[in-house]
Amino acid sequence: MWYILYCILHSAYHNIYTISSMDNWADGLNEVAITVTDENGIFIDMNTHSKRVNLRDITKTIVGKDIKNCHNEKSNQIIQQIIDSKTPNVYTITKNGQKKLIYQTPWFNENGSFGGLVEFSLVIPEKMPHYNRDGEKKV
Repeated sequence: MWYILYCILHSAYHNIYTISSMDNWADGLNEVAITVTDENGIFIDMNTHSKRVNLRDITKTIVGKDIKNCHNEKSNQIIQQIIDSKTPNVYTITKNGQKKLIYQTPWFNENGSFGGLVEFSLVIPEKMPHYNRDGEKKV
């Protein structure tokens, strides 16, 4: 009986350790900025690279602030369009001499309800290969 309890507790500890060691996985993405809002447009998370890209002082945060207060009217209209249509907004920009892909999309919670927005901003090379994977078998 004690051995079974030990095995259960050991397994639970290992799972908690594994999950907690992965909590900040997004901070290891040095070239990908990830910014997340909830369903009300309140920032709930941003990785370290997002702080570097979006904030003057990376020791500060916008978590808890409204997305509408950080954008101009035109951007707020686009944000509202993403929310209303539940479809992504995707484009490229050049900023500080780097070409970037901006991918803004709704995310959905475990119940399938709208959870908020997530933006991925990543540096892409000026030239990169393109591969056609149509017709390839899935694993």
